[in-house]
Amino acid sequence: MASVSYHISSLLEKMTSTDKDFRFMATNDLMMELQKDSIKLDEDSEKKVVKMLLKLLEDKNGEVQNLAVKCLGPLVGKVKEYQVETIVDTLCTNMLSDKEQLRDISSIGLKTVISELPPASTGSTMTANVCKKITAQLTGAIGKQEDVSVQLEALDILSDMLSRLGGTLYSFHSSILNCLLPQLTSPRLAVRKRAIIALGHLVLTCSGSIFSELTEHLLAELKRNESTSTTRTYIQCVAGISRQAGHRIGEYLEKIIPLIVQYCNVEDDELREYCFQAFESFVRRCPKEMDPHIPNVMGLCLKYITFDPNYNYDNEEEEDEEMMDTGTGEDEEQESDDEYSDDDDISWKVRRSAAKCLEAIVSSRHDLLKDFYKTLSPVLISRFKEREENVKADIFSAYISLLKQTLPIQSWLHASDASGKDDIPLSMLQNQVPNIVKALHKQLKEKSIKSRQGCFSLLTELANVLPGCLADHIPALVPGIVFSLADKSSSSNMRIDTLSFLHVLLCNHQPEVFHPHIKSLLPPVVTCIGDPFYKITAEALLVTQQLVKVIRPLDKSCTFDAKPYVKDLFPGTLKRLKAADIDQEVKERAISCMGQIIYNLGDHLSTDLQPTLKIFLERLKNEITRLTTVKALTLIASSPLKIDLRPILGEGFPILASFLRKNQRALKLSTLTALDILVKNYSDSLKPAMIESVLTELPALITENDMHVSQVAIMFLTTLAKVYPSCISKISGSVLAEIFQLVHSPLLQGGALNAIIDFFQALVLTKTAAMGYSELMKQLTAPIYSSGSAGASVTLHKQAYYSVAKCVAALSSACPKEAAAIVNQFIQDVKNPKSSSAVKVLAFLSLAEMGRTTNLSAQRELKTIILEAFTSPSEEVKSAASYALGNISVGNLKEYLPFMLKEIGSQPKRQYLLLHSLKEVISSSPADGLKPYVEDIWALLFKHCECTEEGTRNVVAECLGKLTLVNPSELLPRLKKQLSSDSPHARSTVVTAVKFTIADQPQAIDALLKGCIGDFLKTLQDPDLNVRRVALAMFNSAAHNKPSLIRDLLNAVLPSLYNETKVRRELIREVEMGPFKHTVDDGLDVRKAAFECMYTLLESCLDRLDIYEYLNHVEDGLKDHYDIRMLTFIMLARLSALCPSAVLQRLERLIEPLRATCSTKVKAGSVKQEFEKQDELKRSAMRAVAALLTIPEVEKSPAMAEFSSQIRSNPEMASLFESIQKDSASLPASESMDMS
Repeated sequence: MASVSYHISSLLEKMTSTDKDFRFMATNDLMMELQKDSIKLDEDSEKKVVKMLLKLLEDKNGEVQNLAVKCLGPLVGKVKEYQVETIVDTLCTNMLSDKEQLRDISSIGLKTVISELPPASTGSTMTANVCKKITAQLTGAIGKQEDVSVQLEALDILSDMLSRLGGTLYSFHSSILNCLLPQLTSPRLAVRKRAIIALGHLVLTCSGSIFSELTEHLLAELKRNESTSTTRTYIQCVAGISRQAGHRIGEYLEKIIPLIVQYCNVEDDELREYCFQAFESFVRRCPKEMDPHIPNVMGLCLKYITFDPNYNYDNEEEEDEEMMDTGTGEDEEQESDDEYSDDDDISWKVRRSAAKCLEAIVSSRHDLLKDFYKTLSPVLISRFKEREENVKADIFSAYISLLKQTLPIQSWLHASDASGKDDIPLSMLQNQVPNIVKALHKQLKEKSIKSRQGCFSLLTELANVLPGCLADHIPALVPGIVFSLADKSSSSNMRIDTLSFLHVLLCNHQPEVFHPHIKSLLPPVVTCIGDPFYKITAEALLVTQQLVKVIRPLDKSCTFDAKPYVKDLFPGTLKRLKAADIDQEVKERAISCMGQIIYNLGDHLSTDLQPTLKIFLERLKNEITRLTTVKALTLIASSPLKIDLRPILGEGFPILASFLRKNQRALKLSTLTALDILVKNYSDSLKPAMIESVLTELPALITENDMHVSQVAIMFLTTLAKVYPSCISKISGSVLAEIFQLVHSPLLQGGALNAIIDFFQALVLTKTAAMGYSELMKQLTAPIYSSGSAGASVTLHKQAYYSVAKCVAALSSACPKEAAAIVNQFIQDVKNPKSSSAVKVLAFLSLAEMGRTTNLSAQRELKTIILEAFTSPSEEVKSAASYALGNISVGNLKEYLPFMLKEIGSQPKRQYLLLHSLKEVISSSPADGLKPYVEDIWALLFKHCECTEEGTRNVVAECLGKLTLVNPSELLPRLKKQLSSDSPHARSTVVTAVKFTIADQPQAIDALLKGCIGDFLKTLQDPDLNVRRVALAMFNSAAHNKPSLIRDLLNAVLPSLYNETKVRRELIREVEMGPFKHTVDDGLDVRKAAFECMYTLLESCLDRLDIYEYLNHVEDGLKDHYDIRMLTFIMLARLSALCPSAVLQRLERLIEPLRATCSTKVKAGSVKQEFEKQDELKRSAMRAVAALLTIPEVEKSPAMAEFSSQIRSNPEMASLFESIQKDSASLPASESMDMS
């Protein structure tokens, strides 16, 4: 301690030296000391240091002053509170001094001190006291109005303080307001501007009463309209407040809007500009309250976007286009200089702000698209001729916004039901395309680069929204494209934009439309390949690759002769392919582009082909380019032109084989695809040794750790077994062992399982001795038969039995001669009382898989055996027997179905199993086969739809639903009739049945469903709790799989849906369990189902929801039961991404429950589950917080700022938050991995 104070006192002594360098170095050393965490100052040193630094602020040398100011920051945290107050007092007094330099340095000092004060949430009183001191002085300084520069600095510091520590100054808010309001009429505009900024920061944290005082004041002043100049300021102020705290101004809009509308008509351009800026911020920040005013505001925007009083656009369009063409030359420039030198013409500001306001309306009101295309689109198109560049850019930007809103949602949701109503805006747009092109195509040759870039970005968006829409206009666009690529004055960005538009154009249109223009398009693109700037080269190579496909499309016959263009395309690309010292992206694109050239034009390359392939071989050996090269070789090998690859196969094949050992997953997959194509198309050029080199690598790839790689490897093996049956004998041991291991894995399903089945079928047909039918059968079933001892039968997972059974059936269908014997063997297995249950399960499942495709009616005793198995003690055997009965019936409906229906009627005990069999029959049989039996099955099912057992009812419902698909027009009305049944069980069965008729693929039933789903959804108001629950499940399924069914009914359905999210007191009961009382909430499942529906609607029908109403219910859910809180946290995270502005408006209310969850403590004696549950809840809540923090502008909210500083200061919350951020950072990376 002593040494520190000694060291510091020696520094202080040096600071008094007359030599400025000594003072400078000493101050610098002090700065270093203060930045150390360990430093502790005693009372005396504190006093001396503070006094010295304040003295140095007035030092003659500027550099010393600057350093002294910097020292104040770290000093604040190291000295006692009263010392900080001394510093602040001195700085505030200096602010008012006459010396300008001292004033400046002091204001910097104050800002430094403020930024270093600890935030209020850390609980230190220092911040509050210091702020109060500063505020009192500042409001005084602002109010005195003597020296403008003092006022400006003071306003600046006040803004700083309000934005960082607004909540701490609570007691001063009204005095700050009283001090700021008069500044809005200050003669100096700069003062007004800073006062507006300060007010913006104030409204974030002030109380409701102060906010209303401010708004009332502004309204009164706007009504008084003393002078245009002050009115401008007040409108700016309203806009500023709305930008900062839009959610608060909403309730005053009714009064504000009419005033602003009235000012739009005053002849003052600046005033109008501010009016539109205010409208824009209202549209973005208070969408709900603006709703009634949108038509009015839009009308004003459309009126003023064409407001250009000082310029005559004299209908040059119709009358003399020639004049226009010559006019675009040089003389237009001079002409405009002489006549229109209106430097004071600021009408462009009005047009620009109107365009920006329109953009805000378009981007926030998806529901008005049709109106936009009727009224707004033609006006915007007519304004593309705008003469002022900045305005034109905003008009383009507004139109691009409109196009983006029109973009059909490219997701699986709408793929099935995009037809119908969503096409109206698209067809309206289609009709306006000619006008758009007419307005733009001349501008593509203008001098101004900015407007050309605007045109291209608009056209790019247009081509993406309506692929093919520019087909008739290519002749009008090509000259502009060529001009921008060849023009010497084009900037590199201009060229890149042009190329990327050309790429989109080529991808979205038919090749034929470009053929007449290839001659003019190709040379400038090839020139760009040679451009020294790598980004241009890379774009040009992409375009060239697309052009190659256009010049000679191989998938259809085409008369265009590509040969003359090869000499243009090939050398330029080859030069880039050979170069080793170029950008990585250019290397990869040159490889892909050359691959495409060889694929489409390889037969025109003659002697150039082989040397080029040799380069590919070099690129294959290079780690950086190998993946791209493998993909290019795959493309070349699949070319219908049968390119001769023999010269590179000898050396290339072993290299490819070595890639299978590499750790890079994408490389393994691409290499397997390449090898597969090579083996299929070049089998005569491959030597056995080459293939063996690949075979040795395969066993390691087949593992359950990566099913996709395994699947691709097994598909490759199947190709080998078909093309080279001889080499397969060499692989028997190792590869087969891995494949059997995979068959017995619980993870095997879908694609990988199908690949294995294909492989086994191909393998049996190779007729290799060691891998004949019986050998394979033995290997497949060995683990199950060997587990005869009771203990070992557990080794295989249930899924493995299904996989083995499918393989058995596949082998038997490949070798029909052997099938009968194996069927008999299975029947004996089942009859044999000594067989373990595992063996019986396998036997039944195998019979099921075989019976589905072949008629097993020869086996007389099958029915009795299956029915006997229904009484087996083992659940597994029972369900396997039920599955078998269903599938065997599919293979022989005539004999088995009547038998099954009779059994269901006469055997109440076995009903459940028999109904499961019936479900298999209905799911797997073709509709025509079922038609004759529909009436019998229907009658039987209807008998059971009131069954008290829920499990049985669910199976009945699934059968009814799937049966309805066989003959929807007749059966759906019957389901509907059943809705009026008195039994709630019957009603719930029918509603569940409807759920099973909704699939995500288009079906015949869709049109009928659309007509009557409203009636089924009325059950959301059913008096019975259970019926409401299944109705919600059905609604959720519709919203998830076929949103088009319910989109138009949402207005009617949402109130009942929201109604189900409420907690019902009457459904909560207490159950006594011994000495404990336990509350049970019977309404929980229904609420959960309702929140699940709400979540689904976010994905599929967001544009139909009133998001504020929706948020009210999310907010209730955040305080509900554990399960529902988990759900609403996920919803909140999703909402932050989908409609951030709405979430921002409700932030204060949403944060409270999150904070409560994150800071709950579990009671000390609780069980382990309780701890885990709370942990999971906190994680989920923290994820929602992390999502909220990604919303732009969220940090302006005081509640959020306080909560996030609370998270940082609490070690437990901080570590949880960090781990969640790590998770989310690693997520996108892993997702993109799987895409490859």
